[in-house]
Order: sequence, then structure tokens, then C-alpha cells
Amino acid sequence: MELASVKGSVLDAFEVALIETLKPYMEKVEYSAGDTIFKAGEPSESFYIIESGEVSVEMRDEELDTESVLDYLGPGSFLGEVSVLARTPREVNAVAREDVVAQQVSAAGLRRLFDEAPRDGIDALRALARNAALQLEQASAQVSQSLADSAPDFEVEEMVRKARAAQAEFESWDEERVDALLGDIAETVSGKAQELGEKTMEETHLGRLEDKIAKIGFASMAVYQSLEGKPAAGEIGRDDENKIVELASPVGVVVALVPVTNPVETIVNKVLISLKGRNAIIISSHRMAQVVGDMACTLIREVIEKHGAPADLIQWFVKRTSRRKTSKLMRHEGIGMILATGGQSMVRAAYSSGKPAIGVGAGNAPAWIAPDADLDKAAMAVVVSKGFDYGLICGSEQHLVVDSSIRDDFSAALERQGAVVLDKEGTEKFMAGAFEPTGDLKMLLVGQSAARIAEACGLEVPEDAKLLVFEADASNPEGAQAHERLAPVLSFFTVDGDDEAVELCGKLLDYHGAGHTSNVHTQDQGRIDRFAAAMPTGRVLVNSPSSLGCAGVSTGLPPSLTLGCGTYGGNSTTDNVSYRNLLNIKRVARALDG
Repeated sequence: MELASVKGSVLDAFEVALIETLKPYMEKVEYSAGDTIFKAGEPSESFYIIESGEVSVEMRDEELDTESVLDYLGPGSFLGEVSVLARTPREVNAVAREDVVAQQVSAAGLRRLFDEAPRDGIDALRALARNAALQLEQASAQVSQSLADSAPDFEVEEMVRKARAAQAEFESWDEERVDALLGDIAETVSGKAQELGEKTMEETHLGRLEDKIAKIGFASMAVYQSLEGKPAAGEIGRDDENKIVELASPVGVVVALVPVTNPVETIVNKVLISLKGRNAIIISSHRMAQVVGDMACTLIREVIEKHGAPADLIQWFVKRTSRRKTSKLMRHEGIGMILATGGQSMVRAAYSSGKPAIGVGAGNAPAWIAPDADLDKAAMAVVVSKGFDYGLICGSEQHLVVDSSIRDDFSAALERQGAVVLDKEGTEKFMAGAFEPTGDLKMLLVGQSAARIAEACGLEVPEDAKLLVFEADASNPEGAQAHERLAPVLSFFTVDGDDEAVELCGKLLDYHGAGHTSNVHTQDQGRIDRFAAAMPTGRVLVNSPSSLGCAGVSTGLPPSLTLGCGTYGGNSTTDNVSYRNLLNIKRVARALDG
């Protein structure tokens, strides 16, 4: 689309005149869908006038799973002129949501305009300033509206109305009929795991296909098997001695926030536990996983319809969503419960919605390798766990806390399992190339292979390297070496004795990620008891791969991908969240004799 073709409808007279003035100084540029046009923090060297396509304007946020879109700009829109005029770095990210054609005007071009035609330059500056002022006024109005706007959203209103009607109809289904429906959903999604995994990789570019497939199968079949045959309506428990009967009823309509790291797995997990409790569910997927989210939800809806259940038991945002729309959904009076899996900003938004919410927290699991650990088994567990899906499971090991007496032997055991243990020089190179100044792993390295991460840092490692393990300073457990990293990357701390080990594990959790998971490899029950008592985590794993243990794959914990962190992590529960968390349980209590 040429700018001339949008002048009459999108651009006003001031902008038309501005474009005519700037024509000699414009350069046509094109971006493919997904390309970053500019990033927050970069120098503001040019601005753009969009001819065709759509651009999202996004907050600068290091949380991968936090929805960050502020606005969408289409043909005729000006992009980035405010920071050019102010001569300040970019405040936001601009990303092409579709293939984009735009005209680029550089700051140098503007200066050339002033030199060659001062009067035209002044007119252009006035028009740009006017346009920028209008944008700022509009942005201010949007912020005010987002903070305190009670106007209903038609889409949200319809979704909640339909969900409530469907839930009321579904509530009377008996246990056998519900389980038959859930079994079919689990088998259908599991049967499409290959296709869903491929679509996830194509859309998100995160993780490893084989592990995506395994996770989808686990979140489908293992979760279903954990709830099959369990009572979830009417009488679900009886204590004859204390004369108490427990009666279950649904919480109603569940809102499920779905992260980009585990989209299909989270959807099917939350659908199964919600429907088990006779609840309806409305799903809001991260914008970077909306295509595969739509695919998974469509599959599930087809099964629901096949079983004669109301189709609107599951609904989802088919088109793009935003913080504002999701916020309106969470705050709606017809919502019963929120299941918030994602970045901390979204979890905080769920808790501040005024609705009951179950959120999760960041993982930053330390793994204490005690002197008496079986080093080969411990190394295998760490490599299997942290390498799984390239470290995207937040309950995976983040830090190895290793006794000095076994440091060299354990390093060798890690290398036998395919990890690369970096020396001091390699660690310095890695730290310089892998992390942002904030200590966060660079976003483009999240969910990537160890070899790809090493290459980005200028390191040479085998192509089949499974982990990168770097040296860390136990006297200073802060910054990049103490953060959570959703990648096959581990810090290696060396300690002297049990006291230092337990103290350091606690400090790491206090610094970032308390509440989620901690891990110890030892044969000594006294060490296990001491570690468990000291760790502020909902899950304390013993001799287990962390990512698999916390989710209930290699342990007897309930299978789940929604793992509460308790008050340690600002959550309402430490449970591996399941259907019982989505029930209202009444207790009928009779007077005791005497």
C-alpha cells in the first residue's frame, strides 16, 4: 500500500502536508512478521510512517511470560517520532506483527531538511510536534482508562455470559460421564502431541521438539490418570468419628492465563482440572503462543461437543488479546477463580483483580550436592532435568551447591553426562555475553540449546553439549550468577561443609525465587531433614531430577504444571494445583455426643 492511498482516510491534512515535505528524505523499509523494528534503550536515530501491516508497541520487560503489548499501530501511523524529537533513547520495543512496509525518516535527514529548506523544516517540526502531542494525549487517556474504567467490554461480557450458562448445564453431570469426557480430551491432545509440539516450536522458537511432545503427553494422560475416578461433586469425604461430611461444588468460571513457555501443556492441564470440578474455563494465551493455543482449544472443544457437553465450557481469545482485555476478564463479577501461570506481572495482576486467584512464582531451585551423594546419579539427574526442553521448566535446577571435597569429582561426572563445565576464562566470556546488566539472561538465549548459547557468547563447545555450567562466587550470591534462567545454563557454587551449603541455598532462594523448589542429593536422612526444615520452598526434592520431580513425573507429587509457591513466593498455596483447588468444599458438621 502506498502512502498516497491512505492519505484520505487515515492521515489528516497536517500529516499529508508533513509527508509531502519529508518525501525527499524518506527511505522505504520492509520488515517480516516477528522482526523487531527497534528496542527499548537503543538510540533514537529515525522514525517511521507505516504504509502497510501492523506493529505492536511493547513495554520493556525481561519477563518472557509477561504480556507487554501497549498498543497496535497500522497504516498511516507514525512510529518512534517522539523519542527522535526529544533526542532520548527508545522507551519501548516495536515489533512487526505482520509483514510491514514503512517509510523511514532519519534524524540526519531531518537535519538535512533544516539545512536545505529552513522554512519547510520548521513546518515539518511543528507538524511532528503536533502529532506527538496528540499521541501523548491519547496515551494518557488510555492509561487513565486502564486504571479506572468500568465500561464493559462486549467480547468479555459475551464470553462470561456463555461460560456461566454452560457451567450451570454441566454441573449436574455424574462422575462417570465427566471422566469419560476428560479421558477423551486427554487421549485426543496426547494423540496430537507431535503436531502440537511442532506448531509450538514454529510459533515460539523455544525449547526442544521431543521434549515438547513428552510434556504434552504428560500434561494430558498423567494429569487425567491422577483424577480419574476421584469424587469431585456432592459428597467427597466423610469423617464418622468427628461427624463431618464434605460436599463439593464448583467455583464457577475459571480464567486461565497461559504462558509462552508451556502453552499446550498448561491449557490441557487446566482444562482437565477445571472440568473435573464441573467448572467452565476461559483461556487467555500469551500473544506469542496464540496460534498453537487456538489449535489446542479447538481440539478440546470438538471433544466436548462430541460428548454432548456445552461447547462454551471452553472459550478463548481467538484474536490478539491485551493487558487491558485480560484485566477486564479477570475483574468481571461473573468469574469465580483465576489460575495465573506466567510472568510475575501477570500473576500480580491476577492477585490484584479482586477475585480469588491461584498464582505461581519464579523458580530458582538450588541443588545441594552433599559429600555422600552418588555423584554419577546426581550428575545424570541434573543433566536430564536442566537439559529437558532446554531449561524452560521453572522448577529445574538453577544452581549447583557442591561441597569442596567432591568438587572435581562432580565436575567430571557432569562432563561424562554431556555437560560443559567452564573454567574461569570461559566463565568470564560467558557472563559477558549471556546476561543483561540486570542479571537476567538475554531474551534471545531463553529456551535455546547449550551449543547455540555458547556460540552467541563466543565459546566453542561440542554441538551435542547438553548444559553449560559456569563458576560462581559463593561469597557473593547476587546478580546474574544468582538468577533464574530458563535455559540449559547452571551456576556452580563451591562450599565448605553442610552449614555453608544450607546457608547458601537459603540465600539464593531469598535473593530470587523463594517458594518453588529446592533439591538435595544425599544418602543421609539427617541432612535431608535439616535441608527440608531450612528451605523456604513448597517442594523439597531428594535425589530427583528437579524439573521432573516438582511436576510429579519422577516423584509421587500430584502431576501438575501449575506449582504454587505459598507465602514464600507471594502465592496462596504451595500445592501442585489440581482439581481440588477448584472446588468449593462445604463441611456439614454435627454436634458431637456429650
